[in-house]
Amino acid sequence: APIDEPAPIPTEAGAEVTPAPAEGSPAPPAEPPAPVPEPKLEKPKEEPPSCPLSLAVEEVSENSFTLTWKAPEQMGRAGLDGYVVEICKDGSSDWKAVNQEPFLSTRYTIPNLSSGDKIHVRVVAVSASGASVPATLEQPVLIREILQLPKIRMPRHLRETYIRRVGDAVNIMIPFQGKPQPEVSWTKGGQPLDTNRINIRNTARDTIFYIRQAQRGDSGKYELTVQINGAEDKATLDIQVVEPPGPPQNLKLVDVWGFNVALEWTPPVDSGNAEIKGYRVQKSDKKSGKWFTVLEHCTRTSCTISDLIIGNTYSFRVFSENICGLSDSAAVASGVAHIEKTKTTYQPEKIPQRDMMEPPKFTQPLTDRTTTRGYSTHLFCSVRGFPQPKIIWLKNQMEIREDPKYIALIDQGVCSLEIRKPGPFDGGVYTCKAVNPLGEASVDCRLDVK
Repeated sequence: APIDEPAPIPTEAGAEVTPAPAEGSPAPPAEPPAPVPEPKLEKPKEEPPSCPLSLAVEEVSENSFTLTWKAPEQMGRAGLDGYVVEICKDGSSDWKAVNQEPFLSTRYTIPNLSSGDKIHVRVVAVSASGASVPATLEQPVLIREILQLPKIRMPRHLRETYIRRVGDAVNIMIPFQGKPQPEVSWTKGGQPLDTNRINIRNTARDTIFYIRQAQRGDSGKYELTVQINGAEDKATLDIQVVEPPGPPQNLKLVDVWGFNVALEWTPPVDSGNAEIKGYRVQKSDKKSGKWFTVLEHCTRTSCTISDLIIGNTYSFRVFSENICGLSDSAAVASGVAHIEKTKTTYQPEKIPQRDMMEPPKFTQPLTDRTTTRGYSTHLFCSVRGFPQPKIIWLKNQMEIREDPKYIALIDQGVCSLEIRKPGPFDGGVYTCKAVNPLGEASVDCRLDVK
């Protein structure tokens, strides 16, 4: 019996073994719940990438062609693994992947093709979240060597909006290149052109776009496509057909004060299919009836006109202006502005009277002179006084009276005596005397004749 007693020990040991799995068994169920909620939260957010953009044929040869495209707008949360290029022969629906593993380049050359085959192509963006909607070429690619890829040579003046007036002819030539001869197509808004209005003539080197008389409905963006076997080039021609605008609306005489008038108006209903550059404001007075421009290229829909004449009655009108010029008619303000004279009483300022009386006084004396016989000479001095003094000239204390040899003048207080062709006997002392009722003054000088 004591020997058999150890038997329960393995049983106890076995009992210890049995709880061990019992302890381990709760652990496996504890692990699955932890990862389970995480994928449930992420799965709704994980979306495949969007479709690749701008799939086009870059080059075609006798047994291969090269594709280009742009990355999709949405890469997906998992990030982009790469692209898969698939091809299918025309008439078949069996699509085959060309590359076994996705690659990240947006350019790919498909080799080992047979000349003359027509191949459909599509490109799929692939990520851990799945594959995108494929980007597919609209037309199959004909495997044939292109000697020169199609290229549109859009003239510089046509790269911006081409503006013509209503009734003008539109005659545009756009050159291009490509061998063999490309296929040329024009569309407007994705639709074929109206051949009743627009004439298209294509040659091997250019295409001519012609409208005999343009109308505003001819405005818009025209798409030009030049294509060779799937390789193509596109250009857009933006035409804007314009005409003069309509007149402004709701012109009102808002206020009149002093010599000023305030006007307001609203833009025209019809802009002439062009931007309104400004407004021209004119006035007319009732007396003359003629219109005069007071503002040009006014960019606002209101203005103030100043410096009007008292007593006149004025009318006003406004023209709108765009790239074609002024509107055919003007908006005329319903009211008139009468500039009235303001009643004011003038009160002269009281200025104290000043005694202006002053005896003669010489401000510039005579100076001694030396002259040569036979050469006329002048004597000068300056005097002031009020009333204006009488000037008397003397030679050697003898008054010079009416003698043709002497000419005496006074101008603005400057006294002058001209001695015409003096001789030796004309030398001596000359005196200028100034006399008025308040007194007198005199100055002397000596004249020598050599």
